[in-house]
Amino acid sequence: MRKDIFLKITVMLAMMPCTYSFAQNNVIDEVVWVIGDEAIYKSEVEEARQDAQMRGAQWNGDPYCIIPEQLAINKLFLNQAELDSISVTDDDVSSYVEARYKDYVSQAGSEEKLEEYFSMRTDQIKSRLYETSRQEYIISKVREKIISRVKVTPAEVRRFMKDIPAEDIPSVPTQVEVQIITQEPVIPQDEIDAVKSDLRDYIDRVQSGEVTFSTLARLYSEDPGSARDGGDVGFFGRGEMVPEFSTVAFNMTDPNKISKIVETEYGYHIIQFVERLGDRVRVRHILRKPRVPMESVNNCLARLDSIAQGIRGGNSTFESCVVAYSQDKDSRNNNGLMTFEPEPGVPRISKYQMEQLPPEVARVVDRMHVGEISDPFTMQLRNGKVVCAIVKLKNKINSHKANVADDYEQLYDIVSSQRKQEVIEKWIREKQRTTYVRISEGWNDCEFIYPGWGVSN
Repeated sequence: MRKDIFLKITVMLAMMPCTYSFAQNNVIDEVVWVIGDEAIYKSEVEEARQDAQMRGAQWNGDPYCIIPEQLAINKLFLNQAELDSISVTDDDVSSYVEARYKDYVSQAGSEEKLEEYFSMRTDQIKSRLYETSRQEYIISKVREKIISRVKVTPAEVRRFMKDIPAEDIPSVPTQVEVQIITQEPVIPQDEIDAVKSDLRDYIDRVQSGEVTFSTLARLYSEDPGSARDGGDVGFFGRGEMVPEFSTVAFNMTDPNKISKIVETEYGYHIIQFVERLGDRVRVRHILRKPRVPMESVNNCLARLDSIAQGIRGGNSTFESCVVAYSQDKDSRNNNGLMTFEPEPGVPRISKYQMEQLPPEVARVVDRMHVGEISDPFTMQLRNGKVVCAIVKLKNKINSHKANVADDYEQLYDIVSSQRKQEVIEKWIREKQRTTYVRISEGWNDCEFIYPGWGVSN
């Protein structure tokens, strides 16, 4: 197994409990590794193996060698966190736990099935998730501190390309630059009025004591992420929700009152306050989305078809039509050029690999030539809304061997990742040499990724 892949085995794999029971199999638990002042138990290893097996993990090697070593590495990071006084707050962890728990429920199908899968109550699962998430955060902070001084210069990128054998030069997949014009189908006012009427009815029913807010959320909310939890979105900070929703939620203090109707890009909401924890708040909500009639969709597609024909006929340019007609807030001020953020904090880029495009756009662009204007089509945005669109293929760079002139960003990422990986590996080896390690008989006959555990202390 390659080291870079090995280091990406998640802490969850090593810590999350499973349905395996040692008592049922009359297996006596035992310490299999000692690293510093910490013990690694056979039960930890077996639980991780069983959990990974249930999730379909494939081991490139002996799991009874791979898992204990990963657990040992995790403990090295956690020990360093104690030395450096690195910690995380409840606020750092709680929202992540809620999101992960909802993801687990979604995978299992229901809370009941999740409890059955782990043979645990919901509060026990969340407690384990909290501890796991807390340690993940701490480890990530330690890793960030270790690699914080890694800087890559253009000279290093050029040297990387000079030194690498020709057959090992990475290939860059086909990339495209796409301009887009989108319009939303007009929603008739009577559809909006009907949704608002339903929401006002929900408010009246809850406040009269006829039914609980959570029951109505399960029955009627169109937010798939929270409806099954009675509309509960968990704890969140001010910047984690769209402003209209966040402003109302943070101004609420009474769980017995329901908010007025709140309009956001997702639709129309009513909100119920649950509790506050520091600078985070927890609420329930019911989301309703007005129905978009097919007639409105067809009218929108017809408008965009006329715009496309005008551009093809030379009556206007795609760029001028972006300014005049496009409702896409992310690209409207950029001549319609689609961009994305490869990772948080990194500048947005416009060169997409085909799989990075929204699927509806990718299907259309795949058949186009540079400079061509597409026929109108529909696509679903991340907020769930359906919009109509036309696109122009601005540029296409076919798959090729990377070169510094055209692919500096990709090569920079490769060199930076390698440098960071080297720094992490060097740190692990140094900690390994200075940390007391004892491996029990029968658990040390392994080809470890980092040989030398317990040799030099």
